[in-house]
Amino acid sequence: MQPVAGSAPSSGDVIDLAAELPRLLPKAIAWAEQESAAALEVGAPLTETGLRLARSVGVQFPERIRLVEAASLPFPPDPELGAAALQTGLLGPTTAGLTLGYAIFILKGHGSNRLISHECRHVHQHEVAGSIATFLPLYLQQIVSYGYHQAPYEIDAREHEIDPD
Repeated sequence: MQPVAGSAPSSGDVIDLAAELPRLLPKAIAWAEQESAAALEVGAPLTETGLRLARSVGVQFPERIRLVEAASLPFPPDPELGAAALQTGLLGPTTAGLTLGYAIFILKGHGSNRLISHECRHVHQHEVAGSIATFLPLYLQQIVSYGYHQAPYEIDAREHEIDPD
């Protein structure tokens, strides 16, 4: 996930994420799998440039990726998941991209090579983990333990960003 420059999201009620993560994970996984499946049905395949970017950041099966450009990114309808996403900075008004398995959501007007390569690196991380159900617990535990910007998967994705457009 890649934030848009701007202010930090408001979190509303603060959740003890370390304590609540085990309980929230099944709902988060179900939501992510549902959003991913829907996006894979309607999303566009990567362009030739996108395929090159995906391969260059380690994606094994770039042809499986589907890109959805949207006016807004998916947001969990469950109030607890939504609050947790905002609290961690995972989703919110500053988020420009979101990857769920092979589905990449990009906020309209933000589809740069840098963002696509960042999100494709998350696809690579998903491939290594094997599924949304195995990747998401690892990713969310990193966010809870280290914070969004210091999470190892986020650091890795930033290190694999390709700037030239």
